[in-house]
Amino acid sequence: MPTLLWFRRDLRLRDHPALNAAADDGEVLACFVLDPQLEASTGPRRLQFLGDSLRRLRADLEGRLLVTRGQPDKVIPRIAADVGASAVHISEDFAPYGRRRDERVRAALGSVPLVATGSPYLVSPGRVTKKDGSPYQVFTPFLRQWREYGWRAPAKSSAGSAGWLDPAQLRIEPAEIPDPGAALDLAAGEAAAREQWKSFVDNGLHRYDVDRNRPDLHGTSRMSAHLKFGTIHPRTMVADLDLGHPGAQAFLRELAFRDFYADVLHHRPASAWRNWNRQFDGIPTDTGAEAKRRFESWKAGETGYPMVDAGMRQLRETGFMHNRVRMIVASFLVKDLHLPWQWGAEWFLAQLVDGDMANNQHGWQWCAGCGTDAAPYFRVFNPTTQGEKFDPSGEYIRRWVPELRSADDAHLRKGERPAGYPAPIVDHGAERAEALRRYQNI
Repeated sequence: MPTLLWFRRDLRLRDHPALNAAADDGEVLACFVLDPQLEASTGPRRLQFLGDSLRRLRADLEGRLLVTRGQPDKVIPRIAADVGASAVHISEDFAPYGRRRDERVRAALGSVPLVATGSPYLVSPGRVTKKDGSPYQVFTPFLRQWREYGWRAPAKSSAGSAGWLDPAQLRIEPAEIPDPGAALDLAAGEAAAREQWKSFVDNGLHRYDVDRNRPDLHGTSRMSAHLKFGTIHPRTMVADLDLGHPGAQAFLRELAFRDFYADVLHHRPASAWRNWNRQFDGIPTDTGAEAKRRFESWKAGETGYPMVDAGMRQLRETGFMHNRVRMIVASFLVKDLHLPWQWGAEWFLAQLVDGDMANNQHGWQWCAGCGTDAAPYFRVFNPTTQGEKFDPSGEYIRRWVPELRSADDAHLRKGERPAGYPAPIVDHGAERAEALRRYQNI
């Protein structure tokens, strides 16, 4: 009997355990469901990357990918019935929305099993626990146990692992793959993911531990969007790491952070939009007309702080921002402007190609001090000294803030501002003191 392989955050054919599980049962129909609820909450660049990845996957399957649109709990049972599927195979989703969706689909399928094999993570959420079975709340002990738990070698799968059914023989109406026309600075799809990874391993990994915090250098892998959509599995990547090297160890640690934040969200789904540490619910934030005006300046990259503005303009123009700069702009929004972290997190999700619920929301809470961090409230980034440290020549700032391209000092330490570049919208020293006052009052 045929089976259904329902692609979601696993848009590849190699190292794909669910593909092998589906193929073991018989011929396979490959499908992807465009969920209107997810489409509505996906920014144009992320939708573009999804569409480009689907077009590549369809080409890799020689056209044998059914892309359709609708509510998955209606569409998947209909397709399964149409092909007489013995089972529907998936990679497990651990995000709050994905878990709810899969429960509805499982119920709607009735006697046809929804079989989850593998996940987008090296170690799936819920697997790494303390001795008493409770989840870790701090990263460092999680990391130690995560390493000990370990992970499997890459799965041996490929397009040739299955006999693929032709969706043209079905009565299901296919949908157009999204193509919003957004410009991307990153190629999508499995082949592009592997090429990008090989280039980083060959050219950047050996210096990753040294260069990863420098937005003025090409020091990061740019693999986050590929990991978000599963055009490559982290197992495939780790198999190429020489863990005796500091660069490889530093990269593995970042993959562990990805698994940790997925685990945190898995155990506390409400922390997607509410403080993980509820003690911080009492901190007052600014939400009035002046707060909204400052928020617009932050979004536009017109705060008068060069490092903040460079990051926000990079985000707006490309859908990407270097991780160190994400921390700087997030700290500025929460601790200099006293705005709710949720405002910033929502803007990031609207803009980022790699926007991932667990990573994004808990990265924001780390910066806001209300997440899984032991002593965070007094950490307030100074945007100027952060710029001096991580963009010493000002090259990153000059790349994204044209008004400062000819400035002798892109960090504006002496206070001389070129015409057309805004004055600082707040005084960092005063707002740092105010942030600490608000924190200490709870």
